[in-house]
Amino acid sequence: MNAALNAALDDARAAWRSTGDASALVAHIPYAAWLGLHITRAADGAPVFHLPFRDTLIGNYKLPALHGGVTAGFAENAATLHLLLVQDEPRIPKTVDFSIDYLRSAHAADLQAECTVERLGHRVAQVQVRVIQDDGKEAARRTIALARMHFILYSPEP
Repeated sequence: MNAALNAALDDARAAWRSTGDASALVAHIPYAAWLGLHITRAADGAPVFHLPFRDTLIGNYKLPALHGGVTAGFAENAATLHLLLVQDEPRIPKTVDFSIDYLRSAHAADLQAECTVERLGHRVAQVQVRVIQDDGKEAARRTIALARMHFILYSPEP
């Protein structure tokens, strides 16, 4: 990555920390921008990721249900953005692996994701993602998927 992109990431992270606006950071990840992913703050200040529903995200029109790849892509982007927001990582971290457990179908409605950094070492980080959807029938939040993602962190350049 070049110095200009690193500076842009730093500026975007500073904007999130001061104003809560992460749109500049999302813009640096094309798929996240295409999905329309946006970020708000929870009461404790942690980032909460939102995927607004639109018809082009449906994978099964009979149910209707969101495409599993959209759910996975949303979780993957949430994990990456979470790590960028809560750590002082100078560059977009490199993905090692990603796994997801689908617990139930994602209906045609908005999704949310909550992330936690479970392991943070000098070279590797592990982020867990809980993908949530409000269930209109029960008026309750239900976990629809759980994901885990490992990243290689960049060591400071000599």
